[in-house]
Amino acid sequence: MENEASYICKYCGEDIVVPIDWSAGSSQQYVEDCSVCCNPNIIHIQIGDAGDVQIWGEAEQDQH
Repeated sequence: MENEASYICKYCGEDIVVPIDWSAGSSQQYVEDCSVCCNPNIIHIQIGDAGDVQIWGEAEQDQH
């Protein structure tokens, strides 16, 4: 099991590494500010049955 994964910030394009919380379930979503540009990204994490992790971010402003 991986303890970290990365997503691309939708604002600045940087590759951002975040920890994986295995206890939070197989489908997770939360808002986190980019550590480079400080803009809010909605982080989506999907954990498959085999422990494979898919992660992606989307701009929070796209949700309004």
